[in-house]
Amino acid sequence: MASIREDFGKFIRQGNLVQLAIAFVLGAAFAAVVTALVADLITPLIGVAGNFNFSSWQYKLNGSVFQQGAFLNSLITFVVVAVVVFFTIALPYQRYLDRRAARAAKAAPATRPCPECLTNIPIAAKRCSACTSPVTPVSP
Repeated sequence: MASIREDFGKFIRQGNLVQLAIAFVLGAAFAAVVTALVADLITPLIGVAGNFNFSSWQYKLNGSVFQQGAFLNSLITFVVVAVVVFFTIALPYQRYLDRRAARAAKAAPATRPCPECLTNIPIAAKRCSACTSPVTPVSP
């Protein structure tokens, strides 16, 4: 019987866990890049049109600071990440699944029902394997 330490070692070395860790690190790095893109390029460009600086957009109420500009930067970052994920992962994957389903639908059936007992038999069968009644073979 394997020890807990050996089982844990196998679990850590599994491919899925390592791939998940790599995806997490790359996702965090991508999020940092997108956050910098939005904060340093996109919102200043939006601010140029309105002659406004989003990063300094805040107000104070009874000693509390409300930073709408930081929230707006985070909201724009979320939208940019969502658009990128949609166009680079979700949309291509959905199109792949649609093409795969279309190919599967076009494939000719490999079996047909027996006219006597209604079990599935191969298309080219001359006799049913369940009830042994003779059937007319169909050309594939």
